Amino acid sequence: MQKRILIAGFIALSGAMALAASPGGLTLKKVAEFDLPGPPGKRFDYLTITPDDHYLLSAHLAAGQTYVIDLRTNKIVATVTDTPGAEGVEYVPELKKAYTSNAGDNTIGVLDLRQMRVVKKIPTEAKPDGSAYAAPFHKLYVSDERGKAEAIVDVRTDNIVKTLHFDSETGMPQYDPVAQRVYVNLQDKNIFAVIDPATDEVAGRYPVGRCAGNHGMTLDPEHHRAFLACEGNDLMTVFNLDTHQPIAFLPVAGGPDVIKFDSGLRRIYVACSSGAISVFQMDDPDHYRKLEDFPVQKKVHTLAVDPDTHRVYAPEQEADGKAVARMVVYDAVINP
Repeated sequence: MQKRILIAGFIALSGAMALAASPGGLTLKKVAEFDLPGPPGKRFDYLTITPDDHYLLSAHLAAGQTYVIDLRTNKIVATVTDTPGAEGVEYVPELKKAYTSNAGDNTIGVLDLRQMRVVKKIPTEAKPDGSAYAAPFHKLYVSDERGKAEAIVDVRTDNIVKTLHFDSETGMPQYDPVAQRVYVNLQDKNIFAVIDPATDEVAGRYPVGRCAGNHGMTLDPEHHRAFLACEGNDLMTVFNLDTHQPIAFLPVAGGPDVIKFDSGLRRIYVACSSGAISVFQMDDPDHYRKLEDFPVQKKVHTLAVDPDTHRVYAPEQEADGKAVARMVVYDAVINP
């Protein structure tokens, strides 16, 4: 009996090790990786994809620089310096500009993608983080996380036109093109705030239930849903934007940060720094299920989803304990 137990334990351990080392899982399959300019071992933050030029913009927070990557070739087009502590990065397509949230010097960087350089830095409050662009209003909303504020930039003049102050640190904002509202996580209070971009006044504040530390956010505007990454208790929360109530809570791996929604596959991905991407399936707007915690390297805080190819991009700062600076590309596995 003892020998049988030992053999069974060895098989189980071997299976777990194979899963951890496997390049493919139920939902994702690794298809490429490429080195970034570095330096290695430094934390990355938000990514965004420009649909017109097919660029991936990658904020290398701890390196103080931002990469422009051609998704057709996986080649580095430019390394943009003067983005100290870059956290958020948001694209404004009609102006061919991107905006970086520079926590290192508390500025919003204006990156001209025609020139591939920073052309202006806008002073803001403490630790600018995530950002969102409300295109019909020509306004960029930047969460000054430590400043407990939301800075509002008119992208036509690149000036801050208003700053909203809250009683909480501000997490990721998102613009809803259907409701024409901006949503902001008030992560200290576990509150979901709604801003009317026509007036830049707060239109509502709603509790998010069991979600503690609602930092990350992504939207499904078509079905009027927000998905929240709850860093305080490792949950993914589904929030009904019509009733302003949470309708589902699902467990994620430890250390959830950036969350993204693939509307084509109806899939939600959560980057978790403990070493996983938690993946969920929307069966319909009211029913969700967890597919897996796809194993990745530790300290993966962020990811992006290409809506055309359904590929997932996730930068790594370490590999099996060794410092690296690289981007990993995954294909979505259909019908897991």
